Amino acid sequence: MRYLSTRGGGVPKRFCDILLEGLAEDGGLFLPERYPKVDATTLSSWRTLSYAELAFEILSLYIDDIPAEDLRRLCAQTYRAEVFGGRAEITPLHRLEPGLYLEELSNGPTLAFKDMAMQLLGALFEYELGRRGEQLNILGATSGDTGSAAEYAMRGRAGVNVFMLSPHGRMSAFQQAQMFSLQDANIHNLAVRGVFDDCQDIVKAVSNDLAYKKSRKIGTVNSINWARLLAQVVYYFAGYFQATKSNDERVSFTVPSGNFGNVCAGHVARQMGLPIEQLVVATNENDVLDEFFRTGRYAPRGAAHTHATSSPSMDISKASNFERFIADVMDRDGAQVAARFQGGAFEVDAATMERVHAHYGFASGASSHTDRVATIRACWHKTGRLIDPHTADGLKVAEALRQPDVPMIVLETALPAKFADTLVEATGMQPPRPAHLEGIENLPQRVQVVDADAAQVRAVIDHCLGLG
Repeated sequence: MRYLSTRGGGVPKRFCDILLEGLAEDGGLFLPERYPKVDATTLSSWRTLSYAELAFEILSLYIDDIPAEDLRRLCAQTYRAEVFGGRAEITPLHRLEPGLYLEELSNGPTLAFKDMAMQLLGALFEYELGRRGEQLNILGATSGDTGSAAEYAMRGRAGVNVFMLSPHGRMSAFQQAQMFSLQDANIHNLAVRGVFDDCQDIVKAVSNDLAYKKSRKIGTVNSINWARLLAQVVYYFAGYFQATKSNDERVSFTVPSGNFGNVCAGHVARQMGLPIEQLVVATNENDVLDEFFRTGRYAPRGAAHTHATSSPSMDISKASNFERFIADVMDRDGAQVAARFQGGAFEVDAATMERVHAHYGFASGASSHTDRVATIRACWHKTGRLIDPHTADGLKVAEALRQPDVPMIVLETALPAKFADTLVEATGMQPPRPAHLEGIENLPQRVQVVDADAAQVRAVIDHCLGLG
């Protein structure tokens, strides 16, 4: 399997090369040259596998430069009940009512779905860097959950430093504490005066400075890294197998989304042949993606027009992974993709939107603070289950767009403990948190506040690496 840039530049590369590179040299994102297809026979053979075994089978279709026995071992070491809340299923399915399910993705170390891919990514980085005798300096951006998941996955790993950018003052106190309380020497937190999109823009600017990127060995763990998105494909298959009894059945997924990485993994699963009826994108007040799927217009917004909401991990107005989907819609025409994503806002015609809905199965909806509070409260009263604000956005949209006789699976994004203020507003009670995280907000914190300026971030990286 070889990987190509969405913008058509460069030469085809193997998995372990793009694992360490992140962005392609032309500024595009890597995609496999083709999506491997799975048929009913393959699905039947996978139905009874453990999560780790399923991960190996799916990943091995895309990775041919890691020996099979090593890849199998890495999957087995990563997807263990001890790592994911003692749950043998790793991503258990919970029925909220007939035909409506919640897939638990937040049983990992940082209580968010990002752990599902990041734990594997940490193992892959350490493996490949050890094999090459090299070091990697990871530069990432987070709106809340990616950062802590990356840092917990990479802390103490040989050959890896992490420089994580987050929007100053725009995460929950719990999210900040998870990241900033880490004292590991290889973890560096930078709080950027701005919004998440400013952080993401800095990561792209540094990554596009090819000379700097090469000399400082810069890589990324954001979902622009194909390896992370690939790992997320696995839980779509796992959810499908738990919700169905045979491969003749179809299901739909609703995915809370800001950066489009999580739902893009569902798109890949559907392209592989997983029987998905619809992929429903749920946004918050930052509804750039919902606007596209309703109107065909994609119009990223600046910091001044990006709302600070009670589902902060989705406060994103430039969806990085959206370029991967558009590349598929445009039949991998790199020139067309580059023209659109280098030019800001763009529109696609009615015929293309018909393909987006009919051929690719996408639908969308948006949620507000009032919606999510009401949804959290209703879910608690009806089912006795607490959900976090982002999952509530997903559930609200799922309930509006459910189709008769098609099971709907809502992907959980985080545990409620990470967003206590909104849970108290909705239910009047503090959400429970694991005992080992009690009082985390009171631990000493290590963070540096910087301007939304790529040059300043480069200077911090150089200082930490002893280069300036």
